[in-house]
Amino acid sequence: MDNHNQSFFGQSTGLILQSSSKSDPSIFFQCIKKKSNGKWEKPSKGEGKNIKCSMEEIVMILQVLSKKEESWSTYHKFKDINTQISFSWDPNDNKKLWIHIGEYSKMLDFAQIEILRLLLTHILEEKIIFATASNGTESNNQTNKQTNQSKSNNKITEKIANKKKKKDTNYNQKLSDQMRVEESIEPLNSNTHKTNKNNKKVSKIVANIKKETEKALLLKLTSGNEIWIPKSSIKSNFIEKKDISQTFLVDEWIISKNSIAV
Repeated sequence: MDNHNQSFFGQSTGLILQSSSKSDPSIFFQCIKKKSNGKWEKPSKGEGKNIKCSMEEIVMILQVLSKKEESWSTYHKFKDINTQISFSWDPNDNKKLWIHIGEYSKMLDFAQIEILRLLLTHILEEKIIFATASNGTESNNQTNKQTNQSKSNNKITEKIANKKKKKDTNYNQKLSDQMRVEESIEPLNSNTHKTNKNNKKVSKIVANIKKETEKALLLKLTSGNEIWIPKSSIKSNFIEKKDISQTFLVDEWIISKNSIAV
């Protein structure tokens, strides 16, 4: 089998893993969600989100799936658009994994996590053998090495992962943020106002999601008050799960308009 395609669908979000060829060093994750009319987004119409992951990124994902790391995150830039990607274990359930790709969030259960781990391990083994061949051919010598490669894959994974950590100067900060379920684009260490990349002031609030519509979230603050916040005014990633305390970065004008104490 030269290509792989595996789908993970829930009630409102779908995640599709694609590997077109074992000689291609990359894989693709495609995210789609159900629209308000009940129909799924169609990638053929330019809907959904598609990202490309390298072999090094596959290694870091496997570190999380194998529970050698609690979480991992990175950023992709394409045509001046930054997309945050993260894989993290649910802080309240160690058998559930959250995958965030831009505005898309997908939760995997234990069986789905194991299928993804085994599939990515197999794909990585194939690509290490065939995508790194100097002449691009599948020689007999390379085929004979496949068995030994499978046995040593864990060591290779750890070596590449350590190299990746050294290059990522922000890794420890991002890991700490993920473990606190504060997947903010710019983590805040206090309740003071900050300015985002668009020079708009934002504030940090801690709240639980009570209800959700296509364009807004009903948040319950620590004070007990409830307020509707437009999703367009939320400048940080969040887990689409109710009754979990999370940190949100929100446009300051929303805070001032509703007289919210931060």
